Amino acid sequence: MPESGVSRAQHVHITDTAPDTSPPRPAATAAARRTGLLVTLVLGGLTALPPLSMDMYLPALPAVTDALHAPASTVQLTLTACLTGMALGQVVVGPMSDRWGRRRPLLLGMIIYVFATAICVFAPTVELLIGFRLLQGLAGAAGIVIARAVVRDMYDGMEMARFFSTLMLISGVAPVIAPVIGGQVLRLTDWRGIFAVLTVVGTLLTLVVWKWLRETLPPEERHTGGIGDALRTMRGLLADRVFTGYMIAGSLAFAALFAYVSASPFVVQEIYGASPQTFSMLFGINSIGLIAVGQINGKILVGRISLEKALGFGLSVIVLAATALLLMTSGVFGDVGLVPVATGLFVLMSAMGLAMPNTNAQALMRTKHAAGSASALLGTSSFLIGAIASPLVGIAGEATAVPMAVVQLVCAVGAMACFLVLCRPWQQVAGRP
Repeated sequence: MPESGVSRAQHVHITDTAPDTSPPRPAATAAARRTGLLVTLVLGGLTALPPLSMDMYLPALPAVTDALHAPASTVQLTLTACLTGMALGQVVVGPMSDRWGRRRPLLLGMIIYVFATAICVFAPTVELLIGFRLLQGLAGAAGIVIARAVVRDMYDGMEMARFFSTLMLISGVAPVIAPVIGGQVLRLTDWRGIFAVLTVVGTLLTLVVWKWLRETLPPEERHTGGIGDALRTMRGLLADRVFTGYMIAGSLAFAALFAYVSASPFVVQEIYGASPQTFSMLFGINSIGLIAVGQINGKILVGRISLEKALGFGLSVIVLAATALLLMTSGVFGDVGLVPVATGLFVLMSAMGLAMPNTNAQALMRTKHAAGSASALLGTSSFLIGAIASPLVGIAGEATAVPMAVVQLVCAVGAMACFLVLCRPWQQVAGRP
């Protein structure tokens, strides 16, 4: 019996040592795996759609303020509503996918997403836009949570870690190119055109899912209980010390990334005087670093060194980079200028390519029979902790980058502490065949 004491009656399977070594999945899953590149692209599209929904819209915020005659603070709620929906929607969709399979909840979520996005195109008031952005986020969460659950259904162990690194390549590009796409759309039409483009993208992705993404959760492995059973499943997952450790460590690492995304436009342009073009270039370079290290993790490191060692190294680099950033931004080394600070941010962001896919893989390895619920907890935790950390970067005003570095360091140290205290990686390695 695992340390958490979760019974099989609760439909949660947790291992304290090695990944699952159970027999291969049924024919439907084997056929899905054979689709290879197509499945990768579909799952990558599902995980990239929510970031596209958030970031394509960013260049249009001033235009929305003018068009709907609403205060800027009210228009900002359209972003908050979408982010909140993405966080809460995962808690709902994850257990649904464990009970009814992956396809039906995913297709339902995609159809609602398309409907909500289409309504945004014609929204006459900011209040209606906020409401349907919330619905858009709730429905779009289906893509995030079910994509992770499908990966868990099809892959195990090292293969799963490799696949998460591949997904990072696809989904990592989305936040980088989304504002660029949004800016180009605004050159051709107004802000409503952005939602029209998202409606078309959502419709096409829905059709692709309906035609090519097969069911990966066999009926005999689905849960039959109701809401109470789903809550007991999640409680059982959270009772597992190691799963919770990986979940919180990954969420805190994601919060450090969120702090960078929230503060970097202000830090790079306002404090260090860089142009918007320079900021865009640095943002792109950092994103490339994250994606490149993620690919090194998946293609080279996985299978050669343990996931615990790769994750521990990544978290250590994040802690060191955040410490260096705090020392530089607080003036310990004098006025260091933009280049050293940009270098520290690049190292921190690149190390996320080791931290984020490996925390997800390690957590999901322990939850074969509750992958949807586990994926929901992973996603919701990341979004909520990231949303809490994000506003703190501006707490000291516009004259210093110290709050950004402090938030990043606190999150990095917290992630490392969770990894060491809760996950106890030396026990994971010692107990593995």
